[in-house]
Amino acid sequence: MNKRVIVDIDVHHALKSSDELLPFLPRTWHNEWKAMGVIPAHYYSLIGAYRKDAYPESGPPGSDPALMKKQLLDENGIDYAILTTDAINISVYYNPDYANAVAAAYNEWTAGYWLQEDSRFKGSILINNNDPVAAVKEIHRWGDHPDMVQIVMPSASRTLYGQRIFHPIYEAAEQYGLPIAIHPTAEGRGIAPEPTNAGYPTRYMEWHAGLSLSYIAHLISLVCEGVFEKFPGFKLIGMEGGISWLPNVIWTLDNHYKSLRSSVPWLTKYPSEYIINQVYLTTQPLEEPEKKEYFLQILEMIHAEKTLLYSSDYPHWDFDAPKTVELSLPKHLRAPVMGETALQLFGLKRPVGKEAAE
Repeated sequence: MNKRVIVDIDVHHALKSSDELLPFLPRTWHNEWKAMGVIPAHYYSLIGAYRKDAYPESGPPGSDPALMKKQLLDENGIDYAILTTDAINISVYYNPDYANAVAAAYNEWTAGYWLQEDSRFKGSILINNNDPVAAVKEIHRWGDHPDMVQIVMPSASRTLYGQRIFHPIYEAAEQYGLPIAIHPTAEGRGIAPEPTNAGYPTRYMEWHAGLSLSYIAHLISLVCEGVFEKFPGFKLIGMEGGISWLPNVIWTLDNHYKSLRSSVPWLTKYPSEYIINQVYLTTQPLEEPEKKEYFLQILEMIHAEKTLLYSSDYPHWDFDAPKTVELSLPKHLRAPVMGETALQLFGLKRPVGKEAAE
């Protein structure tokens, strides 16, 4: 038995069919849900979106708890799987009332179905962050639930996340001690603007390779608008956006702070201090430079022992098994990255039989 704690913080659970959500959704929205779902249109991927072996007998990948437990948790020795539904992009839907209703229904469905299936499943509170008043109400509704351990928002947004309109969301997250995870999903869709500041990519490969662009913009905004200073207990997780871009952002912000700090008088520390203490990134995907020493240098630059969390992105095509990630890391980083940091961040109990890392 693997005695190392493994926490997978990005596992996509799905509806078996759209009808599965109807019992949790007000009837007034049923026809729109059947016609529109979460949000239409996306870039075409010639290899699909999912692992070929993740399809259950019925329904899409990620919709069968039994298969997920066997294929992901049991076969990989994963102690906790934090569920991040593919409905994250509801925040860029055109109608905010519909988006609020769908987000609330997904939370009911997750808590009433998935979190009852296995104590290893933990949930994410889905919100429509483009209606901050409704989003805060949803956080208050679920913030005390023992198995809801984070809040999830899309990286796609028509407004940068440091803007003050979003501050009530961060205040509520801090109140309940819940980190906010930002996940790529809907850039260029719904009410979200173009995926890049120069327009739309042509194909899936371009869009996928540029996912970190949103993270860079949001993180600079969050730092400069003083979110981390205003809410010192607030924690941010950047999912599925890579890690190699972070050193450049840190160095640039720190350098600008030396000469431009009068424009951000609310900051009391260098930007790097906020980032290293309040921001986390995930291992899926990890960059693979030609020389291994380059990768190790990046890990050192981002203080990976504090900032990096394991994620598999199951059941998507670019799934990363725990063993693969663990072996890519130097030995001193394996325990914190694979689970120890996540145990502390999410307030999870140490599983029986799993040793505390030195």
